This record gives sequence, C-alpha cells and structure tokens, in this order.
Amino acid sequence: MTVATIQMPANETTAQTGASLVVSTLERMGVDVVFGYPGGAIMPIYDAIAGSGVRHYLCRHEQGAAFAADAYARASGKVGVCMATSGPGATNLVTGIANAMLDSVPMVCITGNVPQAVMGTDAFQEVDIMGVTMPLVKHSYLVRDAADVPAIIEEAFHIARTGRPGPVLIDLPKDIQFQQTDSVRAFHLSNDNGIADSAAIMAAAEAIRIAKRPILYIGGGAKISGAVEAVREFARLTGIPQVSTLNALGTIPTGQDNYLGMLGMHGTRAANDAVQASDLLIVVGARFDDRATGKLAEFAPNAGVVHFDVDASEIGKLRPVAVPVVGDLRPNLEALNRELQSGTAISVGEWADKCRAEMAACAVNYNAPGDSIYAPALLNELSKKAGPSFIAACDVGQHQMWVAQHCEFSRPQAHITSGGLGAMGFGLPAGIGAKLADPSACVVTITGDGGVMMNIQELATVNRFNIPLKIVLLDNSRLGMVRQWQEFFFERNFSEVDLSDNPDFVKVAEAFGIPAFRIDAKDQVSEGIDRLLAADGPILMHVIIDPEDNVWPLVPPGKNNAEMMEGSR
Repeated sequence: MTVATIQMPANETTAQTGASLVVSTLERMGVDVVFGYPGGAIMPIYDAIAGSGVRHYLCRHEQGAAFAADAYARASGKVGVCMATSGPGATNLVTGIANAMLDSVPMVCITGNVPQAVMGTDAFQEVDIMGVTMPLVKHSYLVRDAADVPAIIEEAFHIARTGRPGPVLIDLPKDIQFQQTDSVRAFHLSNDNGIADSAAIMAAAEAIRIAKRPILYIGGGAKISGAVEAVREFARLTGIPQVSTLNALGTIPTGQDNYLGMLGMHGTRAANDAVQASDLLIVVGARFDDRATGKLAEFAPNAGVVHFDVDASEIGKLRPVAVPVVGDLRPNLEALNRELQSGTAISVGEWADKCRAEMAACAVNYNAPGDSIYAPALLNELSKKAGPSFIAACDVGQHQMWVAQHCEFSRPQAHITSGGLGAMGFGLPAGIGAKLADPSACVVTITGDGGVMMNIQELATVNRFNIPLKIVLLDNSRLGMVRQWQEFFFERNFSEVDLSDNPDFVKVAEAFGIPAFRIDAKDQVSEGIDRLLAADGPILMHVIIDPEDNVWPLVPPGKNNAEMMEGSR
C-alpha cells in the first residue's frame, strides 16, 4: 500500500469540501445508485449529491436503505452503498450491516456524525457508531481530514469487495464534511487473495479420485467469488452429486442431473441422506453453518473434507479438514479441473445413480388435497412461468423455505434472501435493490404477513420511483415458522403468533398507490400468477393460505440430518 498527496488541478477555482469529495469520488468509482435517508449530521453530503451523477433513492427507513443496498450488491456484483445521518439514522442501519456481514455481501455504509468539537459530550444525536458496529464490519473509518476522503472511500470499496466480502463503515463528522481542501491523498492497493500451491490442488484431486461416495457441497462463496462456471464445469467433468446451502441456490441450475437440492434443516431427503452416507465432502465456499449441518458431531460422520475457501479462518473452524485449499475459489477450481482432466477418470456412476434414484423417489406432489392455496405449488408455478429472468427477493419465515425448496433458479443471482441473519423485513427493500440492479429481470418480492409489516413503508419507495416490482404476499395470519415450532416442540403453546388483526393488505397497497388483488382458492392461482407477471408497473398479489400448513421436511433441533420429520402438507 502506498500513499500519495495529489494537488488539485490548476483550473479548479475553489477548494473542494469533504462532502463534495464524497460525491465526486463515488462518481469517479462508477457508483450511480445510493440508498439513504437524510438528517442533520449528513446534510452537507445531501447538499452535494443534488444534481450529481449519483442517483439517490430515498427509502422510508434506514434499515430499508441498508437492505436495498445489500440486495443491489447481490444482484449486480457491485458494491452496494447506503447513507444515513448520526444517532438513530446510523443505528437503524445496524441490522442491515449485520445482514451483509453474515452473508458476505460487499457494502459501504456512509454515516454523518456530530462535529468533532462536541464528540464525547452526549451531543444531540451522537452515537459511537464505530463502536456499535465494530463486530459487524470488515473495517471502519472515522474521517479526521477532508483530504483523506477519496483515499478512504477507495480503500473501503477495495476492502468491501476483495477476499471474503463484507460491509465497511465510513463515519464523517459534520465539520469534516464542511472542511475545504485543495489537495487529496490517494491509496494504491494490491489485490492478492492468495492462490493455493500446486501441492494442495494435487492432494485435492487425489482425494477426489479415490473417493467412492463423494459429494460436492456448494456454499455462497461460489457466487461471491465468481466461481459459478468453474463449479459447473467440475460437476460436469466428474459427475459427482451436488448439494447446496441456502445462499448457494442457483449455482447449479434446478433440475440438473446429479443435483440433489438444498441440504440441512429444510433440505431435501435426497441431499441430506447422500451427505450423511458420503465418504468425501468437496466443500466450496461454505462454512458448515448449523442450519446446514444439523447436529455437527453426527454430520457426514464417515466423510473426509476437501475445503476450498478464501477465508483461512473458516478452514477447520467447525470440522477437521483433510485437504485445505485456501485462496480465490475461481482460479483454484479451474486448476483442479485441469488436474482432474489430465489424470485418472473419476468413477462414481453407481453412487450417482443411487443418489438420483432417491431424488426421484422424493419428488414433490404439488397436487395437494383441498381447495385452499398450496404455497409450494404456487411458488413452483410462479418461477416456471417467470422463466430464466426470475429473481426471488425473499423475506424470512415459512415462505422463505418454500421458495428455497420449490422455486426453480437458473443462476445464483436469482435467489436473494437473508441467510445468516434471518432478518424479517428484508424482502420488500431487497426487491427494490434487486430490480434497480437488474431492470430487465422479473424481480418478485416474496414475503409473509409477518415480514412485510416490518418494512411495509418501503411501498412508498416503490411508488415514488415507479419501480416495477412484483410482490407476492403469502398470508396465513400467523408468524408461521414460530407457530410451526410451537406446534411440534412447545406442546402447541401458541404464544404471540396470532396476526389475524393484520390490515387489509390490498387496501394498504392501494393507499400507497400500488395496484393489488387477492386470491384465496386453488383455482385462482394460475390466473393470479399470469396477472402478476403481465403487469407493467408495481403490483401486489395477496395470497391467503392455510394457517396450519407446515414446511416439510424438517430436521428437529439437536438431531442429525438423517432424522428428518416429514408431513403430508
């Protein structure tokens, strides 16, 4: 890393302020979309952003701005940017920052703060946001000199998107935003994630060649690292059965040969049984999350592990690793593919046949009895009709698992959800961010009657900017996932899960200026989906479902993944 001081060009008639440097640096770095909410301590930046080349989307809550920036990053592959004022503005970003950290999403969060002269005096709207977010960010800055603004922003973007991505916080005191400077300092950064040596690649290849029951275990890191094509090539070359985590859905397109689906608590029976019976896990960008492994001590008990990850701290953190391959996933997997092509062929045909047979035996029957709407069937039909351009921006709850289990995904960017944090309220602002990132895509927010109420104010953002977002609201008048757990693990003590006093969501949407309609019977589903997909602008489909419907299968708490509960609906 080197530092240089750069004099302003001679034709500059006035010095730039810290605030104007924020905006001009964002412009120079190609940032054209920012989500935020103004306030006193960040007002100079908002003064500078007006009329600039950076388009600001006013969300109606700072949490909505952070979630929208997060989803924008996931859908576009760029760094998401959000802004907020000091105090409550900054603290309202915290859930969104944590969400980005746990799902390794590149995001830069810019906050205003009180002037340096009053820091530490409990000034109006003063909060130590650096201290608050210290465990939740890759890095954070408190800017002390306007001349440092360009360098700090450039470095923040570099840190956010390289290695294992994550959020970075830049806190700007108000006096620094006003401060003028005629020189700036710039950083020049190297980008070396580390490439594994040939010995590690050869050891991985040898472990794969001798395995009898190998499984490719794909995590969200495959998408983050740009290694999707390398993963698909590995699957094609070897014929090894594949499973994925929640955040890796779409890395292998739904329905491909040897793809067994999602593993874990609500994974497929075929995926979980295959992992439990395997003798080798080839783990690509996954972290052995508890929702994926079930009871860790009994997870894949006879399997060795080859672990590819850019983050060395994940190697061996939860599971002993036979062959660690640390570094950028894409070049390492490409090197592995070359090594496998040049040596002895992989022979797993009998194992793959067995896994495919179990997958076929576990096929879902979408023709559920009764006249009520069966959410899995609706979601499956929706994704098929939407086609390859489909993006699901999903909230958290039962519907989140139904989306993961039953929607078809052609690419990992097609599935956007709050995985590690499980933050309700993510779906609506995430849909906004995803649609702005990929305007040509068919972006559908899929939410529940619990989750939508947590950030329902973002309907105003959809309306103001006429964002053609399609919204599917699955309404069971319950906190469905909590109710399901209370049914099976808390002796049906249904405590505080009744949402039957929710408002009329069609009227709510219409009050925000968004067309809406309701369906409540199975024979209305196809026509409702067609109406939703045909809409040119934003639209909401309110779907009434049975409050007793559960997510199946389910691995109970404290059990291993072979001990799945299964139900009829």
